[in-house]
Amino acid sequence: MLPCCAVRTCHVLVLVLCLSAAEDFDWTKNDRGSFYYGTFPAGFSWGAGSSAYQTEGAWDKDGKGLSIWDVFSHRKGKILQNDTGDSSCQGYYKIKEDISLMKELKLDHYRFSISWPRIMPTGIKSDHVNEKGIKYYDELIDNLLENKITPIATLYHWDLPQVLQEKYGGWQNISMVNYFNEFANLCFERFGNRVKYWITLNNPWSVAVEGYETGEHAPGLKLRGTGAYRAAHHMIKAHAKVWHTYDTKWRGKQKGLVGISLSGDWGEPVDISNQKDIEAAERYVQFYIGWFATPIFHGDYPQVMKDFIGRKSAQQGLGTSRLPTFSSQEKSYVKGTCDFLGIGHFTTRYITQKNYQSGHGSSSYFTDRDLAELVDPRWPDPGSEWLYSVPWGFRRLLNFVKAQYRNPMIYVTENGVSEKIMCTELCDDWRIQYYKDYTNEMLKAIKDGVNVRGYTAWSLLDKFEWDEGYSERFGLYYVDFRNKNTPRYPKASVQYYKRIISSNGFPNQREVENWKRKATETCSSSNQLLAADPLTSHMEMVTEVVVPTVCTLCILLSAVFLMFLLRRHN
Repeated sequence: MLPCCAVRTCHVLVLVLCLSAAEDFDWTKNDRGSFYYGTFPAGFSWGAGSSAYQTEGAWDKDGKGLSIWDVFSHRKGKILQNDTGDSSCQGYYKIKEDISLMKELKLDHYRFSISWPRIMPTGIKSDHVNEKGIKYYDELIDNLLENKITPIATLYHWDLPQVLQEKYGGWQNISMVNYFNEFANLCFERFGNRVKYWITLNNPWSVAVEGYETGEHAPGLKLRGTGAYRAAHHMIKAHAKVWHTYDTKWRGKQKGLVGISLSGDWGEPVDISNQKDIEAAERYVQFYIGWFATPIFHGDYPQVMKDFIGRKSAQQGLGTSRLPTFSSQEKSYVKGTCDFLGIGHFTTRYITQKNYQSGHGSSSYFTDRDLAELVDPRWPDPGSEWLYSVPWGFRRLLNFVKAQYRNPMIYVTENGVSEKIMCTELCDDWRIQYYKDYTNEMLKAIKDGVNVRGYTAWSLLDKFEWDEGYSERFGLYYVDFRNKNTPRYPKASVQYYKRIISSNGFPNQREVENWKRKATETCSSSNQLLAADPLTSHMEMVTEVVVPTVCTLCILLSAVFLMFLLRRHN
């Protein structure tokens, strides 16, 4: 039995162990030592990831039903520049092309998600099962396996069928538990003979907070102080039910594993000698990853969440806490429903104590925590406004998880960095630095004894970035969205990540420094070649390597402007 499932064997003994384990994490010790040269354990799995709505496109093709993101992105003003995922990377039509990119990287695994409305258009099995959707995922899975790439399938990456939102209110309604279980069971039945790694939910924190509290994401509801907690409660129950379904019906014959992917930024105390800052930092992490991990590993919400939300609810004059409760039977049912823990991590914040007064109508997830988030202006921030590069925070988070949850088997399911540049540069040296530093901190965590088994770079391709549309790019491969064929181009980080994979780590300083030089030399010479003929390079497929359209336009406009100045001068 895997470590995170062992908690089911002896509830009393394990509860004592789990509660005391939290004390093992030392908030006052932050070792930010030098770069570590060494390799990962044999069999460590390297991969890259994507999700259905962000990459597939074909939003209304071959019998697919509407998702909440199809509807949300079509509402004007919800997405930057009114972008949608209607076409995106057109991954639906490019299975073999994209797998060739994975082979070039020498990936061990590929993480993707299965679109619920693509195989169940209304979200309800008795209404209709779309065999064309099944066929698409069959082809994807079969092609991955033919190329010796392990498929890791996510069952829910935010694209809830719109019918379930309209009819029941989506994750606000307990009925989602059974509908999601029905969908998962069909996936196990149709794909489970080949897929051995399943992720139930991707980053339920974002679904709950941004979908039902702030309204930034689909379905766009602003149920302050209650919506996020109710959605999370139902998602935790849905995850547990799916785990039990696999455990009782499918595990014996399919021999697979079922986990969940939780996102968590790290929270570091502003002053590690100040107990209030330490307590605030722990609250930040417990209200983030602990919100979901603690019920799954320990059987109930973090005590600090129950205390703070309960107290603030009472101050508002409410008879019960805004945080829902699990019955004793539910606690037992939820506890231990994890074969591996997926962790998505991108950045870190400094945390300090800040008190928020509770009043009628003023409650929210954010004010419930009584803390303030700060950043160091020296931290690099090349892309998303929320994403600062703070590698040491990754090691801290992994060690916290080890201490809190008795060292579960971990797969890093998302880690990467974006760029936000109008004229995109293929020489993404900031991404090379990010991957180098973050994977090295992960290696240090493994040296610390953290049970990390695999790493997933986020993401394989540039793609639709939710409310930011196509303005932010996380991909190892650049995608030209202005070209109807959405061609892919390797960034310098492709060559660098490939070398990390081939070496299974960082062999020695000289070799690792050479990797970056070679990667940037390749893209620099490509850029020079592309810029050499600015008036013709915008034409599709003129040379073997074509400059992405947005960059070509930058170059073209510059050339035209230069010619205009020369004519005026003459």
